Amino acid sequence: HPFSTRNVMKSTGLYLRGTQNDTLSVNRTSLGFRDEVTISSRTFFFGKLDYLRDTFKSIDYLVAPGAGFGFKAVDSDRTKHTVDAALGAVTEKNPLQDRRTSGAIMLGEKLTHQLTTTASIKHEATALWKTQDLHDALYTISAGISAALSSRAQLSFEVLDVYKNRPPGITKKNDVALITALTTRF
Repeated sequence: HPFSTRNVMKSTGLYLRGTQNDTLSVNRTSLGFRDEVTISSRTFFFGKLDYLRDTFKSIDYLVAPGAGFGFKAVDSDRTKHTVDAALGAVTEKNPLQDRRTSGAIMLGEKLTHQLTTTASIKHEATALWKTQDLHDALYTISAGISAALSSRAQLSFEVLDVYKNRPPGITKKNDVALITALTTRF
């Protein structure tokens, strides 16, 4: 394989801000960068960096770099299913608390299935556990459907569930968002 097909860099960004009855009800920013290098037809190595800020989870910031290996359980033209595991670190800052850093264990799973030439369904789940306290975890699960508008753009509808096992104070552990997005590829 030429280097360009063995190495894939991906970046993601999500900014959610919403109101309900004129009261702010969601204020979240998440960013991610991932660099994958293919080892064989089914395996890959990756490095990643994730960032999260969520006012309603009382997270001023959470930064989690990591590196690990992944496996393509299914890799056909219509269906792709990958699982991966990484080790890294996590630094979290909450309001009125000092910044805390810990080792991190990260797991991920992603499934996409092409329904037609222009429509697909997708599912993704990630988990991050702090090694200093394995009960302090962050889980993200999403499911959605998308339709291609062109070769470089798609419209998608997605349900996103974010669950923080030990949020600070009296913060809600779980929240769900319905997202409509326009995605582009470069």
